Amino acid sequence: MKPMERLGVGIGWRPEIADAVERLPGLDWVEVVAENICPGHLPESLVRLRERGVRVVPHGVSLGIGGADRPDPAKLAALGERAVALGAPIVTEHIAFVRTSSPALEAGHLLPVPRTRDALDVLCQNVRIAQDALPVPLALENIAALISWPDEELTEGQFLTELVERTGVRLLIDVANLHTNRVNRGDDPAAVLDSIPLEALAYVHVAGGVEKGGVWHDTHAHPVPPVVLDLLAGLRSRVDPPGVLLERDDDFPAEAELAGELTAIRSVLEAAPVEGVPPVPEARRGVSSGAEGFHGSEGRAMVAFDALRGRPTAPPSPSERGVAEATRTRVGLAQAALLSALVAGTPVPEGFDRPRIRVQARALAAKRADVVAKVAPELPGILGGSGPYREAFLAYAKSRPMTGGYRRDALDFAEHLLVRDLPADPAARRRLTAWWRERAGVRPPRRIVRWARTLVGRAA
Repeated sequence: MKPMERLGVGIGWRPEIADAVERLPGLDWVEVVAENICPGHLPESLVRLRERGVRVVPHGVSLGIGGADRPDPAKLAALGERAVALGAPIVTEHIAFVRTSSPALEAGHLLPVPRTRDALDVLCQNVRIAQDALPVPLALENIAALISWPDEELTEGQFLTELVERTGVRLLIDVANLHTNRVNRGDDPAAVLDSIPLEALAYVHVAGGVEKGGVWHDTHAHPVPPVVLDLLAGLRSRVDPPGVLLERDDDFPAEAELAGELTAIRSVLEAAPVEGVPPVPEARRGVSSGAEGFHGSEGRAMVAFDALRGRPTAPPSPSERGVAEATRTRVGLAQAALLSALVAGTPVPEGFDRPRIRVQARALAAKRADVVAKVAPELPGILGGSGPYREAFLAYAKSRPMTGGYRRDALDFAEHLLVRDLPADPAARRRLTAWWRERAGVRPPRRIVRWARTLVGRAA
């Protein structure tokens, strides 16, 4: 595998802290949420950073490469366009699913894929499709999870290792997510770091979170705790990471605090000596490679290569490609059952921790309300403030799962209120009608239509 370009120490670029990011001393690179920028109209702050020689890496959050469906060609094209526009050496995404097509549901958040052979087969095939479509290399991030799938067949380390060996994809290791999964799922971060191919490391994420009721929430809105810096030191003792990035997405602190967190990261990297990458651990020696390791998942009538060993592997047979479609169906049914329980109130699938599913469902609804408020900041004002807005939105979300993006969700929420002749204040209702009409591009539904939709909603 070709060595990854050195990135250094960086921070996640967000519009709210754009000016502060430009002033941070010694900044080597930034990462930007890919979906938040337009290739033809880059923010001036990013343009100035690039002119200074600061590298910019697009980080996708909506591809859902771990989902049962093949990656959306339009989303892949959009990721590629952003990589080209930014002159990025790599694009990154998450090992997660975010939606299902049958039924059509959106999580609005990253959900874990089961660590099973079926899910790994689908993921590997999806990664191959993405790699073929993207103009630069792809790296995938381990995600933070609140829930565990029942009957998993692989450890996190085995799952990530075989993913790399079968596809040659690089890894974005989030040490904060390793800590999250230690608290929430009982994973051992050291075991993960000992078993994965660190030669495939693209870069590292560091972030803060908070523990509530025995559950760690990866908020990206709190300072980086010492336990996460300890995990960074543990990773640094195993490998010299090409890049390390501080993530902060909300409740942004003062510029001096951001600079202090970057200084703490640099101190960890400088203080922890690299002892060299150890021999392949026992946990990895049994991982299959070559034709016998493909489990019928690649679905490509061409020769693939084991990126770590450099040996050609046999392409899958037609019968193996047929198995992959059946595998997608099994994975899709399982993911749909889980997502429907989380966002549509259907029964929790057998084997899941029901209290933890409730925690995840509440977290998804809360995030959905927060993002819609950011996408449509006028709505809380129209509804009388953040409290009334949040109460109304959470009531709406209980019966209306998200089936499109957040902007569509904001419009659907406004129409939902208008159908019910809300808000009660006539002036506020007129403002909401005008807001909805301006963005929807059509006249508000007539009273007979609103009445019919209300009956349909009650029947559902």
